[in-house]
Amino acid sequence: MPPTSSVWLKPAAERSLARRHPWVFSGAVTRVEGSPEAGDTVLVKGADGTSLGWAAYSPASRIRARMWTFDPAETVTPSFVAARAGAAAARRSALLAGGLTDSARLVFSEADGVPGLVADRYGDTIVCQLTAVGADAWREVLADALFALPGVECVYERSDADVREREGLQARVGLMRGRAPSPTLVANEGGFRFAVEVEGGHKTGFYLDQRDARAAVAQWAPGRRVLNVFSYTGAFSVIAARAGAAAITSIDSSGPALAVAARNATLNGVDIGELVEADAFTALRGLRDRAKQYDLILLDPPKLANSEQQLDKASRAYKDLNLLAAKLLAPGGVLMTWSCSGAMTMDLFQKVVAGAALDARRELRIIGRLHQPSDHPVPLSFPEAEYLKGLILEAE
Repeated sequence: MPPTSSVWLKPAAERSLARRHPWVFSGAVTRVEGSPEAGDTVLVKGADGTSLGWAAYSPASRIRARMWTFDPAETVTPSFVAARAGAAAARRSALLAGGLTDSARLVFSEADGVPGLVADRYGDTIVCQLTAVGADAWREVLADALFALPGVECVYERSDADVREREGLQARVGLMRGRAPSPTLVANEGGFRFAVEVEGGHKTGFYLDQRDARAAVAQWAPGRRVLNVFSYTGAFSVIAARAGAAAITSIDSSGPALAVAARNATLNGVDIGELVEADAFTALRGLRDRAKQYDLILLDPPKLANSEQQLDKASRAYKDLNLLAAKLLAPGGVLMTWSCSGAMTMDLFQKVVAGAALDARRELRIIGRLHQPSDHPVPLSFPEAEYLKGLILEAE
């Protein structure tokens, strides 16, 4: 039987759903009929009682409901949920069959119609994060669907992101299906091999969203003195070394991450130069005080704003970082700088970086823009999916 609970919206609040935006915020809700629990599927209704579709109910979150479907005639069943995950994975088949990589994001949450599920594939291993109560309620169904994909031997859960707290969920980590993940698991990409830290690394163990950026680094690194800030496990440094960088310095606050960077260098038969365990802000100021200069600076900080309320503080941090980088940039040098904060738009990020360049008294020109790759799609109806943005800047 379909669920009988329903969420009623305020007048005009259904406009966003008419544009197929998948979020219903708590402020748009007038009342809830029935007694739905977290993760239950509820019918969303307009102020006039018109049925607008089915959503996952989240009483603890500001996003009170996440749409499964905008068709009230559809039914959210185990087969419906499994088919959504399977269809998303199928859309990545050309990428995985193309020979460039054996690793890709198979499911990208709302962007693929599976709200709250991120699933990344590394060869025969899938690492997933369940970040919302809707996906968490279908945990076993999704695990079965992912494990049924051809060639998959392991499905591992890394549901330990802070966002689960906003959904009223506790962290959950461990094996879901199949055998344990291999401690020597690697992502193969463009002839490179990168260690995947499934159990202890950031997110799902590797940053698949920087695939296109890694290709760009290979273009700009030859012959240059490279400074890789927030280097994590050194993928950019490995790329730069193979491309023929003149010298490389990698800075990260995590000693274990730098140890994996050294391992990645060995895996790829390259020398990635100096590994510096330090706070990035402190290290950049020290390099500035020593009048160091670099021909290519890579500035890829972690998320600095989790919400719009944190944008002002994050903007100051982004400005400080980019100001320091601009001062370290040699004449004719290139700065590649990113923000992975979804709340920060490309326009705002560009303004922040422009302010940093002005304060540094450097003339920087945009010669390229960087975005998340094709397996991290952005529906026109859901611009919030575009979290990663970057600029390639050339100094005078």
